[in-house]
Amino acid sequence: MTKFQRDIILICAFLLVAAALFLIFFLGAEEGAGVVVKVNGVEIARYSLTQEGEYELNGGTNTLVIKDGKAWISHADCPDHLCVKQGKIRSNGQSIACRPNFLTVTVYGKDDSDVDLIS
Repeated sequence: MTKFQRDIILICAFLLVAAALFLIFFLGAEEGAGVVVKVNGVEIARYSLTQEGEYELNGGTNTLVIKDGKAWISHADCPDHLCVKQGKIRSNGQSIACRPNFLTVTVYGKDDSDVDLIS
């Protein structure tokens, strides 16, 4: 077996492992039931992911959008807008954080009565 053939086998093995991890972590993720919104670690609101709408958070510093079972921050008054760039969340345990505004939005699952968040 040549060095080239061994390299091809190794690359294929890495691709198979990557595909398996993708299937396990992304396709097997539990759909969330809703989101919990916290400011400074204190819960201020809960919204169902089936309850579509736009919600002003934290005195209007952030806008949460829920549509098609996904949640995302569409507007923020922070300088870096990283919370807007984090995209849409829908799976249990996913979260969006706006550190300048001390805001977190975390998806909780169908079985969760409370969400533990380490701040």
